[in-house]
Amino acid sequence: MAAHTTSEPADKEPEVEPPVPYKTSSVAARVFWPSAIVILGFVLYAAIGQETAADHVQTVQDEIVGNLSWLYMALVSLFVIFVLWVGIGRFGDIRLGRDNEKPEFSTLSWLAMLFAAGMGIGLVFWGVAEPLNFYDAPMPGTGESEAARSETAMVRTFLHWGIHPWAIYVVVGLAVAYSVHRKGRPVSIRYALEPLFGDRVKGIWGDIIDSIAIIGTLFGVATSLGLGVMQVASGMNYLGWVDDPESKTLLVILIACITAVATLSVVSGIGKGIKWLSNINMGLAAAIMLFVIIAGPTLFIANGLVQDTGLYLQEVARLSFDTGASQGDEGTTWVNGWTVFYWGWWISWAPFVGVFIARISRGRTVREFVCGVLLVPTLLTFVWFAVFGGSALKQQMDGKEDYTDGGVNTNNALFELLDTLPGGTFVAGVAILLIVLFFVTSSDSGSYVVDMLASGGDPNPPIWSRVFWALAEGAVAIALLLASGSGGTASLDTLKTAAIVIAFPFSLVMVGMCIATLKSFREERAAYLKAKQEREHERIIDRAVAAMEESIDVNGNGDTGDGGAGGTDAEGATATLTKKDKG
Repeated sequence: MAAHTTSEPADKEPEVEPPVPYKTSSVAARVFWPSAIVILGFVLYAAIGQETAADHVQTVQDEIVGNLSWLYMALVSLFVIFVLWVGIGRFGDIRLGRDNEKPEFSTLSWLAMLFAAGMGIGLVFWGVAEPLNFYDAPMPGTGESEAARSETAMVRTFLHWGIHPWAIYVVVGLAVAYSVHRKGRPVSIRYALEPLFGDRVKGIWGDIIDSIAIIGTLFGVATSLGLGVMQVASGMNYLGWVDDPESKTLLVILIACITAVATLSVVSGIGKGIKWLSNINMGLAAAIMLFVIIAGPTLFIANGLVQDTGLYLQEVARLSFDTGASQGDEGTTWVNGWTVFYWGWWISWAPFVGVFIARISRGRTVREFVCGVLLVPTLLTFVWFAVFGGSALKQQMDGKEDYTDGGVNTNNALFELLDTLPGGTFVAGVAILLIVLFFVTSSDSGSYVVDMLASGGDPNPPIWSRVFWALAEGAVAIALLLASGSGGTASLDTLKTAAIVIAFPFSLVMVGMCIATLKSFREERAAYLKAKQEREHERIIDRAVAAMEESIDVNGNGDTGDGGAGGTDAEGATATLTKKDKG
């Protein structure tokens, strides 16, 4: 049964307290300033004491990953089960907005924005490199044959980029979207936990939760920006456009340019710059993918997509809980270094991506939200890896190219593949543009989310603070790149590791979100069933009254006489009402 029928007014949500008045101030001081101070302090710490900071943060991460990897594997798998159950089950018709409200964005623009913010740049970076890495250095226990290593490489890649990361985003996005669009709360992580903690979310603990979300988001976006421009520079060098891809001057210029475009985009708002750039990204990505399909091993790509998807569906349950224990220390180390690291990285991005997709999902039903966010990007991801990763693996197995000689060059892998195809040099230039635009959309989306959180949940935060956070991301990336020495990324790696560390406490917050969301949905369904029962009682009463009035009209003064049938109808309706009340 549907959780509610949007056309009936009796299903309206109960009256709620007015949201926190975020319009009275440019920023939420108890969130903005602590976040800014912690970010500045950690950046100075990572930049000045590089080796010490790296050692300290790495030790903390090793403790978390080494001792709690089993918990990460279990939690992320349970997140997948939770979102599938919620989306498919009886709560799927709950609307993330007012009754009968239409979606704010078209389906195509909506999918483009959430895909670009949540995954786009990673696919471009790892589309070729990750399957090759798994082929070259597979998990212990993988068969020795080329076919076994190829299949395992694709299935493991599908695992890391499939429904699991998107389920993580759904947990956060659904909880925030319900509190914002259905309950009228500000755009904030804290209010997603209001069903559990009540008004306490407005106090210090709510400030801490939002501050953690801001810090984790800025760390993640800044490190991706800093490390990503190195791939852009590597591609420019591969095409002969620059001589030194590790030049700090070049990297700073690239970051400054990307930050400038991202700042203009975030100032224009979601409905303009962010939406337009996301749509352009999807168009360019589709064009490059179509080129590789046509110019590459087309039949192998099609066969591989079907086969690898089938293998993934067969293995996904086992792999979701595979900690590598059966392969001893080597197996556990491999899983910790790849799968657990990915789970932590996706969780560290969950506040940013979750809040962003919640912001753009007004008017969607829960079922639309879950299917759109979970299934559509996953399918597109599988196609992407089948095209790019599959093409590279085919060339590797046929002996046409050797991408693994001396180890896989992750930064250059995409350009090495394109260089083997007709017209690949031109397409490689387009790929560089695509990478830059994906970084822009990640940066402007991240800035927008950080600004909403730092502005007390204002869905349209002031322009000056949008500019502040957009510039802050670029400044942090530049500062850490410059501090890392010639050609180094030690400080950026430290910041990235810190983002993974932040993921652990936030994973516990996500468990609370699951419980809070379930509690809210059950309460809404109970209210709907109660309202439906009351409406049914009212209809029975109306029928009984109408029958009695008809009997009186026919027989006068209530004398049944020859019109006993009318009296019988009235008595029958009354009896039915009595039985219904007793039931």
